[in-house]
Amino acid sequence: MSRLFEGAVELTVNKEVCHVQCEARTSLADLLREALNLTGTHLGCEHGACGACTVLLNGEPVRACLTLAAATHGQGVQTIEGLDDDEIASALRDAFKAEHALQCGFCTPGMLITARDIVVRFSGKKMHDDDLRRELAGNLCRCTGYLGIIRAVRRVLDATAQSS
Repeated sequence: MSRLFEGAVELTVNKEVCHVQCEARTSLADLLREALNLTGTHLGCEHGACGACTVLLNGEPVRACLTLAAATHGQGVQTIEGLDDDEIASALRDAFKAEHALQCGFCTPGMLITARDIVVRFSGKKMHDDDLRRELAGNLCRCTGYLGIIRAVRRVLDATAQSS
């Protein structure tokens, strides 16, 4: 038996339980930005192609612009704001600064979430730069040319391999 959406979503965002009223058509990105004031989730294309809105849903990267808020009822969401104390995200932020992987910053939150997922999945494994490019292909950056981003993710991957 299917349940019709009744307008109330309960989800855990950045380890805090939230109860939010929204319309059935509300995207997760809009809920995060408008109802919860978590503006680190950026809206770019709103078609799932640019990756600026990438968040973690139950630990997996998803496009918040394509995910209906109602579909996240009872689930866990982590935004860039929720990764402030995360060791991998912190290492990536430092590497992005060191490798000049930042310019305008619009893509950075989604890029960092995707990069964190790459480090988690491939920690201790050999990755070629072409593999990194493929893994990052869903996140577009119009400013950097990607070289600094690749170097930053590589730096963190290499550091995790050495500490293993």
